This record gives sequence, C-alpha cells and structure tokens, in this order.
Amino acid sequence: MAVPSRAMFDCIVLGAGIQGSFTAYHLAKNHKKTLLLEQFPLPHSRGSSHGQTRLIRRAYAEAFYTNMMEESYQLWADLEKESGIKLYRKTGLLVIAPSGNEEFEMVCKNMEERHISWHTLTQEQCKQKYPGLCLKPGDVVCCDNEGGILSADKALRAVQEQFQKMGGVIRDGEKVKHIQPGPVVTVTTTSSVFEAEKLVITAGPWAQKVLGPLGLELPLKTLRINVCYWKEKIPGKSGLLQNFPTFLGIELNGEEHEVYGLSSQEYPGLLKICFHGGNEADPEERELQEKPNQIQDIQILCNFISEYLPDLHPKPAVVEQCMYTSTPDCNFILDHHPLHRNIVIGSGFSGHGFKLSPLVGKILCELSIGKQPLYDLKPFRITRFKSK
Repeated sequence: MAVPSRAMFDCIVLGAGIQGSFTAYHLAKNHKKTLLLEQFPLPHSRGSSHGQTRLIRRAYAEAFYTNMMEESYQLWADLEKESGIKLYRKTGLLVIAPSGNEEFEMVCKNMEERHISWHTLTQEQCKQKYPGLCLKPGDVVCCDNEGGILSADKALRAVQEQFQKMGGVIRDGEKVKHIQPGPVVTVTTTSSVFEAEKLVITAGPWAQKVLGPLGLELPLKTLRINVCYWKEKIPGKSGLLQNFPTFLGIELNGEEHEVYGLSSQEYPGLLKICFHGGNEADPEERELQEKPNQIQDIQILCNFISEYLPDLHPKPAVVEQCMYTSTPDCNFILDHHPLHRNIVIGSGFSGHGFKLSPLVGKILCELSIGKQPLYDLKPFRITRFKSK
C-alpha cells in the first residue's frame, strides 16, 4: 500500500520484531488504522526475533507466566489457522535441576495446581528413554508435556502477512529520528513524518535510545547472546537428534544460570544448546569480538556438554549472536509512559518473551486503545523499578 510521506494513523507501532508485529496485528483486528515501523529492511537479523527456532513451555516458576501461557498457546493456534502455516511442534520439555532446587519445585507446583499435562521422571526412566542424557546423582526431572518448538522466522513472517491482509501498513528501512509527544504523537523518520493518536514502542535492544529523549530512563541492559550449535561425535549414536525433547537445565554443575536446548532447524544434524544469559553490549556492535574459547558462558556450556551430553563434541560447531534486552528481575515492561498516556511501552523481554508474544501483543494493544487487560500487570509496571 502506498503511503504518503506525511500520513495520519490511529496507532503507530515502533519496532517490527515479534512483539511489535503481534501488537500491530491485534490493533488491526480491533479495526485501528495501524502503521508498523522498522528501522532495518525486513527481514533482518539485528534484533531478538530472528532465527528459525524458539522454545515454548508452560513450565514457569512464576505463576503469572504459567497462567498467561494458556491463552498464548491458543493465540498461536489461531495464527496457525489463519495463516495455514504450522508454527508449533510438540516435543515435550524436560526441566532438570538438583534435588531441592526452589525454582524446580515452583515449576512443578504451578503445573500441578493448574492441571497442566506434566509428569516427573526417575533417573532410571530418563536413562531408559534418553540414553544420551547423563544425569548426576541427586538430579530431578519433570516434563511439561505440551512444551515444544516454535518456528520463529515463519511466525514473524506469518503475523506480519496477516497484519497486512487486515489493511495494516509496514514501512521498513525507516529509522526514527524524533518523536514529539502530545495529544497527537508525531514520529519523524529518515524519510517521512507520521502522526497518530497512539504510539506503541517495541524497539527491542534500541528501546533505551528511543525512550531516553522522551524523558524515561529504564534499567534495561542489552546483552549479546552466544547461540551455540553442537555436533554428535558419532552421528546417530546418541539418539539426541531423533527423540530428545527440548530441555531447560536449572543451576546444574553448580552454576547459577540456566541452560536450554532444542533440535536445530537452522543446522540439520546439530543440536542448539545455549546459556541463558550473555555479556553487555551495544546493539550497534552485536557481532562477536572475542574467540569462543575465551568467553565464560561458552566455557560453561562446554563443561555442561561434557558432563550431561557426552556423546556431543564438547566444543560448539557453530556460534552465532542474538540480543537480549533484560530487566533486573527478568520480567517484562508492559505499561504506559508515566508522562504520556498515549505512549505504551513493551520492552525488557529478557530472552524468554517470544513464546508469550501473541498475548503480549494483545495486552499492548489493549493498553493502547483503553481496554482493560484480563491479567494483573503489576509485575510488568515501570513503577516497580523505583527505589523501595
């Protein structure tokens, strides 16, 4: 659709990653004339939404995320039906932790209380079913039976196509130069000027650079994540590529952080196993600077592979980069700008937001148009960062 260089919309969404794209999609569903703005030509790999695979799970220690995932699964199914594209593959998700781990116990409690399909496995059952996985004495395991894999690139493309089918407008390759708040928000890009009654900012790693000129400093960190892919020592021997589910390891090998893994669609014949965390980096300097063997999180992964998945080579075959935008508590920001109620912010998805993006987009849409979301948004408010 041709758009004049100065145009008026009901709503502008800034940032066409998965969160912004679902926000625009829900706005269009609510019959709002919506513009989705993206600074890079689409598709691109500069932010947090690229790549072919993401985990999906209900297994959360935080009850509010477990609750939200119920509707999120339904919204993913809706998009599959609308687009005719399969986006979710059920594999089951193993959660592995040392015995007595509080987070593990909360995961089990949340799934049990909400009647989610799940079960525990003994070490002997794990050994029989997944011989390529070597647990340590005292490790405990549960399985979120509906856990699985989302096709990330296909999902992003599908939601953008559905948005456009509903009359939505995407303008990519247009970097925002200035935002003028007011009853009508004016957004000036490198080549155009747009106006809207509402603005939603889902700028990913660039959020702080966009929000700073609007008088809002949030405790956001942009982290460069090393996405690692691993090769079997003897192809086919371990069974890890044939029937191994997705997994989440909590505080294994004495490490405080999490490790997660899933089969790789990006590189057939490799497993995608990553460290949930990274090193602070400017989003403009995303590419890896150090050698992989000099990076602490990759060394932690190498140690994990040697201990728990010894049929894999203990050094990654491929290392790529992605960006997280993290908050201090790793919970999202879904809120109005404190001074400008017609500006809504979605940020700080902390490396676990993709699976929740259909619902996040719905919530940001509702905040923007004045509908009351069905969920308690207290964990996601900006005011939680004020000194206590």
